[in-house]
Amino acid sequence: MEYKYFPHTESEIKEMLDIVGVGSLDELYSDVPEEIRFKKEYDLPEAMSEMEVRRFFEALGNENKRLVCFAGAGVYDHYTPAVVGRIVQRSEFLTSYTPYQAEISQGTLHYIFEYQSMMAELTGMDISNASMYDGSTATAEAMMMAVAAGKKCDTVLVSETVDKKVLTVVKTYAKFHGVNIVMVKENDGITDKADFQEKIAQKGVAGVIVQQPNRYGIVEDYAGYADTAHDNKALMIMNGVAADYAVLKTPAEWGADIAVGDGQSLGVPMMFGGPYVGYMCCTEKLIRKMPGRIVGMTEDSRGQRAFVLTLQAREQHIRRQKATSNICSNQSLMALFVTVYMAVMGKKGVKEAGELSYAGAHYMMDKLVETGHFKPTFQKPFFNEFCVEYDGDVDALQKKFVDNGFLGGVKMGDHTIMFAVTEQRSKEEIDNLIKLI
Repeated sequence: MEYKYFPHTESEIKEMLDIVGVGSLDELYSDVPEEIRFKKEYDLPEAMSEMEVRRFFEALGNENKRLVCFAGAGVYDHYTPAVVGRIVQRSEFLTSYTPYQAEISQGTLHYIFEYQSMMAELTGMDISNASMYDGSTATAEAMMMAVAAGKKCDTVLVSETVDKKVLTVVKTYAKFHGVNIVMVKENDGITDKADFQEKIAQKGVAGVIVQQPNRYGIVEDYAGYADTAHDNKALMIMNGVAADYAVLKTPAEWGADIAVGDGQSLGVPMMFGGPYVGYMCCTEKLIRKMPGRIVGMTEDSRGQRAFVLTLQAREQHIRRQKATSNICSNQSLMALFVTVYMAVMGKKGVKEAGELSYAGAHYMMDKLVETGHFKPTFQKPFFNEFCVEYDGDVDALQKKFVDNGFLGGVKMGDHTIMFAVTEQRSKEEIDNLIKLI
């Protein structure tokens, strides 16, 4: 019997050394200088029983400090119904891979189809793909879509109110694909419309990227942006927090051609930064420019409903240079995660979670201002995230929050903090944080 995870035997080691033509392991590493070779014993603990290992890691885990989260900036502490985790941990989901063979992958194809249907409805767009790696790469891929659709256009406008983390990824993609990124100025926390109109009127612009709500939590008014973009043969790309569209105007209502962002807000735990799931939806005319997988519904030879991969413009199926992207399997498990979440919560539940987040954030803003130590950074509408100016030492205040069990916002400047509130935050938790001030 083979034990493929056991160390190699002496005879196996000798056989491999003979094949490469050396007499010993020392000879194999003869090119490594003596002075940098490690010659001590490894500092490894003694072997432990299963019970001892469990106790060790339990003690290690108990050193973690769980904080009540009032931070956001792209990742939010939303509630996850217990059933979601139970379903996605089923073996048929945990072990599934890219469903190349439709005959034996109907379950996977089915849930991907449902994911696409739900995301298209949530954003108001015609088409959704079968998810992306995360919101940042989804935005960068949308930039590439705009350039591909614009043919000879190689410039993409990006508002300064787009999240800096997203912008960094977009610029990285742009550098290696020959795309020219031009920033649209911000004015008092929102996109400068006059600067946008001036820059898009110049030739060679393939698209414009905006964010809703923007990096400061402000809900911007993008009325007329899509019309201006289309008049200049450019596409409008809107990055946004997926769950917020249960309450806010959808990208489709703003006239966007492509809607992208992160689906983490749809019940995916924060999980120390991932894995998350990027969504991408677009108008039907752009479907052949869309990267990733698309699942379609059809009928089999018996007239029964069946699901298949369709429009597979990926490098596994066509010549690499003609592929729309190298986006492959990604975390389709996370697409299932948000699908189950939306199915369990329903339209009413997702909307109610958003309304509770909105109400909590506005209550917290009022309470912060009442302390006399804070004032709003912007006099602009916001959803569940907002910036305030603090009249003291932000670092000292945030340390005090942590020492008392709170993750108190994200530092945005020397005196600026951005707080986020979700449906998980209670009035009591908000009041307790305010008391520390």
